[in-house]
Parts: sequence; structure tokens; C-alpha cells
Amino acid sequence: MEQTVKTSLLQNIFRIILGLFMILAAIGHLTFQRVVFQAQVPDWVPFSKDTVVVLSGLVEFGLGACILFWRKKRVVIGITLALFYVLVFPGNIAQYTNGTSAFGLDTDKARLIRLFFQPVLIVWSLWSTGAFKSIRNSFVKANSFLNT
Repeated sequence: MEQTVKTSLLQNIFRIILGLFMILAAIGHLTFQRVVFQAQVPDWVPFSKDTVVVLSGLVEFGLGACILFWRKKRVVIGITLALFYVLVFPGNIAQYTNGTSAFGLDTDKARLIRLFFQPVLIVWSLWSTGAFKSIRNSFVKANSFLNT
């Protein structure tokens, strides 16, 4: 799989927005929204809620910085960020199923709508980093190799 793929101006703009969003979320995790984020950690997680929030904030900061600045590994970072969004999704589900109000999500309808935004973030990270294109190119190369 290619580590970097040529991306369009639009993809780059969206990648930068996503990176800044991740850094802002990380700052929130580590400072002024720390308690609010703790409300999203499912009770079944075997670590303290504060530890989970701090660690996820550090990961978010790292991924945000990497997606902005580490050009040579952009595809891998996009895939890693998409995986991160998959891994934190149970917290969003827990917020919905437990009826936990946080971030202005104070109704079941608002919490449900938020669940549908997670796949958008996954697609966003894969598209804006060129990961979709890299994965497709890998399949095409593998297929042509198998057909020779």
C-alpha cells in the first residue's frame, strides 16, 4: 500500500480541518471539557474514566498533528484515525443508550443523530488522506498480479 497519494486541494482543505478539529478535541479532553468527556466513557471500560479521557486526548492530539504535518505517512495516519473513530464509537453508543447529556446532546433524538456522524468521520479521514485511493490502487495491483 502506498504511504502517500496525491490528493486534491479540496481533500487537503478537509484534511486540515479534520486535523484542527482533532487538536481542538484533544485540548478539550485534557482541559476544559474533561468532565464532560468522562460522561461518555462506558461503565464497562476497565480503567478510570479520567484515564480514558486523558489517554484518548493524547491520541487525538497525536493523530491531529500527524494528519496535518506527517505527509509521508498520510495514508497510514488516515487509516489509523478511521480505526480510532471505530474504537471510540462505543462511547457514543453508551451516551445514547444511557441517555447521558453532554455537548448539548440532551435528547435521545440528538444523541441518535450523533451516532450517524461517526461514519462520516471515518469516511472523511480515509478520503482526505488519500487512503481510499491507496487501498483501491493496492487492490488493482494485486488483481493485475494475480491475472498475469
